[in-house]
Amino acid sequence: MISFLNQLKTAKKEGIRLLAILLDPDKILLESVAELGAKIEALAADFIFVGGSLVKKGVTEQLVIELKKQTNLKIILFPGDYSQIAPQADALLFLSLISGNNPEYLINQQVKAVSKIQESKLEIIPTAYILIDGGKVSSVEKISKTKPISQHQNKLIVNTALAGQFMGNQLVYLEAGSGAKNPVKVSIIKKVASQLQIPIIVGGGIHSAKQLNQAYKNGANLVVIGTAFEENALLLKSQ
Repeated sequence: MISFLNQLKTAKKEGIRLLAILLDPDKILLESVAELGAKIEALAADFIFVGGSLVKKGVTEQLVIELKKQTNLKIILFPGDYSQIAPQADALLFLSLISGNNPEYLINQQVKAVSKIQESKLEIIPTAYILIDGGKVSSVEKISKTKPISQHQNKLIVNTALAGQFMGNQLVYLEAGSGAKNPVKVSIIKKVASQLQIPIIVGGGIHSAKQLNQAYKNGANLVVIGTAFEENALLLKSQ
């Protein structure tokens, strides 16, 4: 089976549009997973991301186990901290919050995760995580105690993304934050995409099929939808 990372590399090379639905374990009732799985498949999503800024211990693992019973889609961990690593998933975004300077999310959380990772068969993907101002204070900003980069600072965003690539990361994730008022500007996506050789993930603030398509047209290889799916699972069906 082709790896998650290779799917993204192929998407970048061939212009394939990939979609992931983000599920927050603290917001999902296990008895609703079958229904959620059906809605996700109706959207023709390619992956399910699982993670949240604040998740109770063990809840992520329970959700992943139930999702595995209900869907054949790959489950990708998008953890808020090392406690959210579930070995039953298919892959782990090994995130480094390079837009901030808090060592807890630059290296400390990663060190804490090592023992769990070594005991698993997860596909581990080093990912440069860049928080961009989405017009409201996000959970990521609160938890990480870091400030997002202003959407007016195009050059800084591009340089941060390039730094992530030069450091050896395999993916760059441009994140406006859960429930963002404003998604990452298409001009930013386009500029970053033109400079990078690695795939780009974009998430936060996308609430319509038009915004989704604009992200793809300007270079996003994978778009992650969370809040919009929670509010109206059919909203994006017309992509």
